Amino acid sequence: MSIAEPTPSIGLTTISRTVASLAVGVVHTLERAVVGEGRMRTARGNAWAAVCADRARADRRDELNRVVAELTAARAAAHRQQREHQPVG
Repeated sequence: MSIAEPTPSIGLTTISRTVASLAVGVVHTLERAVVGEGRMRTARGNAWAAVCADRARADRRDELNRVVAELTAARAAAHRQQREHQPVG
């Protein structure tokens, strides 16, 4: 019993992968030429942008929580004051 070795062949999948790989290389080179080295998007840049966006969302959420707390306290004070001035009957 012998195991037949598959013969390597170039198929449609291999050609598609090769073309896609070449296209990515061309786009990367073109982006570097047009945009410049310093302005290219990188994983580090994307991560930093995500961190900054998270911080901005947290700041907005904290500000909203502060405003809600102030409004709640003001409403509670108004209700307290209203009850104090009502005649007891």
